[in-house]
Amino acid sequence: MPIDAAGALGAAPRVREIAWDHKDVQLYHLGIGAGRPATDPRELRYTLESRLHVLPSFATVAGGGAPGVIRTLSVPGVDVDLAHVLHGGQRLRLHRPVPVRGRATAAARVVAAYDKGTAAVLVLRTEVTDADGPLWTDEAEVYVRGEGGWGGDRGPSGRPSPPPAERPDRVVERAVREDQALLYRLSGDGNPLHADPEFAARAGFERPVLHGLCTYGTTLKTVVDTLLDGDVTRVRAYRTRFAGVVYPGETLRVRMWRPAGAERHWAESRGAGEVGEAGEVRVAVSAVERDDAPVLADTVVRYE
Repeated sequence: MPIDAAGALGAAPRVREIAWDHKDVQLYHLGIGAGRPATDPRELRYTLESRLHVLPSFATVAGGGAPGVIRTLSVPGVDVDLAHVLHGGQRLRLHRPVPVRGRATAAARVVAAYDKGTAAVLVLRTEVTDADGPLWTDEAEVYVRGEGGWGGDRGPSGRPSPPPAERPDRVVERAVREDQALLYRLSGDGNPLHADPEFAARAGFERPVLHGLCTYGTTLKTVVDTLLDGDVTRVRAYRTRFAGVVYPGETLRVRMWRPAGAERHWAESRGAGEVGEAGEVRVAVSAVERDDAPVLADTVVRYE
């Protein structure tokens, strides 16, 4: 039966307590490819507890447990086969830098349900708050094959936009380890699509694929290290659309553009009345070995 969109949208938020410490942060960083070379001071910021900085995309796994894509499937009105589920996109907004250790409350609910005819798209929003107030908001866009047809709103176009026509400001290649998915899944996403060849075949893939959120984290780290001087606290928002899969062992090509005129001054006060600058980086990611097949599209990092 089609998804019960009204039931999913009308369900009360699901609230859970989450906690994390430096070990969870270090494991996540290793899972997205940090620590190479192991003694590089720039990498030690991600791997050594005495120097640790938290990449904001850690928010997608903080507290462990199933990721937003999987949690969406337990919402009332949603009863679908995991093999038919794809991660369509991810959005993250930071209210404050993510601390190395934390305890917070995460409230998640479906805020949109779109009928694509042959598929459904659900948007799960999670608001995370600690004792000092809001920490971050993230949204997972979940694409479910074969579950449309209830006559609902089609929603925004799901077709990725082409990358900018201009020559990118920077291009960086990142090799994905053969065992990267096996390491990344230890941060909480145990979906067999990323480890079990038989399950991957049933889902229509030639072999297990890398987690989209692993590519998401690797890409943000690349932007931070390349254009933001390694300063993770400058990131304010990050969004992407998953345009294709990555197979462990492939190479990511990360192209970055800083649009002309993207820099602007913050009008708001920051503590002692400082005035900072804000801008954005547009990013496109492709798989080198498959003729630059698109992997991430419509990707933007906003920073201060």
